[in-house]
Amino acid sequence: MENILSQAKRVAEEAEVFMVSAEETPVQFEANRLKHIQSKQSCYIALRIIKQGRVGYAITTRLDDRQTLVDAAVETAAFGTEAKFELPSLTSYPLVRIFDPDVESVPTEEMIDLGKQLIATVREYNQDIMCEAGVSRDIISTRIINSRGGKLDYKQTIFSLGIEGQLICGTDMLFVGESKSSCHPITDIKPITEVVLRQLELASRQAQLTTKPLPVIFTPNGVASALITPLMAAFNGKVVLQGASPIGDKLGQSIFDKKLYLSDNPTLDYCPESSPGDDEGTPSQRTPLIEQGTIANFIYDLQTAALANTRSTGNGSRSSGGVPAPSPSAFIIEPSNTTFKEMVSDIKEGLVVEYLMGAEQGNILSGDFSGNVLLGYKIENGEIVGRVKNTMLSGNIYRLLKQITAIGSDAKWAGNAIYTPSIYCPQVSVATK
Repeated sequence: MENILSQAKRVAEEAEVFMVSAEETPVQFEANRLKHIQSKQSCYIALRIIKQGRVGYAITTRLDDRQTLVDAAVETAAFGTEAKFELPSLTSYPLVRIFDPDVESVPTEEMIDLGKQLIATVREYNQDIMCEAGVSRDIISTRIINSRGGKLDYKQTIFSLGIEGQLICGTDMLFVGESKSSCHPITDIKPITEVVLRQLELASRQAQLTTKPLPVIFTPNGVASALITPLMAAFNGKVVLQGASPIGDKLGQSIFDKKLYLSDNPTLDYCPESSPGDDEGTPSQRTPLIEQGTIANFIYDLQTAALANTRSTGNGSRSSGGVPAPSPSAFIIEPSNTTFKEMVSDIKEGLVVEYLMGAEQGNILSGDFSGNVLLGYKIENGEIVGRVKNTMLSGNIYRLLKQITAIGSDAKWAGNAIYTPSIYCPQVSVATK
């Protein structure tokens, strides 16, 4: 990396070298059986330069061909965007614990056994369930150096396991599932299987809804599948700069319910999306986005921050090694003190949404969403009475989150990047047939 940086500095005003190497071991199960075990190593180097005020960029997996990488970056600079930013100089980074050496030593045989246990436990409830499961172990090293003396070097471990089940009876298809990830090894399958078995129990009976606006409780997975994508887009500094965010001109204004607090926080220990710095070497930080319903900040990388006359929030992300762009790290919705049971008991007729399918196909920038309820339950007189079928949900997240009846105390990670409790909305458009 130092040799690449040295060569790049001879032909450009500024240069940055970014390297990621990873060792991945996924164990996959399909149709209740082990499908494959694969262990692979990968490494790539990306070079970003500023030459005559413009950005050049190139990437390679050939670590021995430095000159071709530098030449490619120089060629792209002729057509690159105008650089408005400066690369970060040498600085200190927060202490974020994201490496556990025990992950490296988890035997493949133990990973296989975990997958088998997941499937056996779920199928013990019903032998007709077809399960897919996965257990994976990743060790990732990231290193950044630049011509201004900036330097970031860290190593991370990620251990994940999850299961999806499908139960088909005639034309009726039931989908259940749960997953968990950590920077620690995960050896206890009980938190995952308990969720799936509860889903199966609640879905064991069917119930019918009528087409009308109803109170809806979005579980953590429901929030993640229905409401988060539009928020991620709206708080993206690049979308704000383009004038496409519906809240881009609402900084400091009260837009949401006062019970709502949202932040982006990649500094949490042992979380897969955490890191001491972003993919440009900017130190990580907790960034409040919504505080008591008020828009507090947007997320920026170096370029968009410079264009917006502000500073980077440490959200420069390189998707598959591409050019950095602003992206959330870990969206955190603060829990409250209302239990899920209390929410349900408050509703005479309503719906619990566990998974919504297709919500991201709506007009994301406007906040509109609609989708099929992949897994949801009817509430009747304060009790969950059964699973709903052929049900659609639609609405606008800004209207829904403007009036929230309650925010739950049951916050959990719904995927690697979203930590959220259940959210109880008083009125959502529900259609069924």
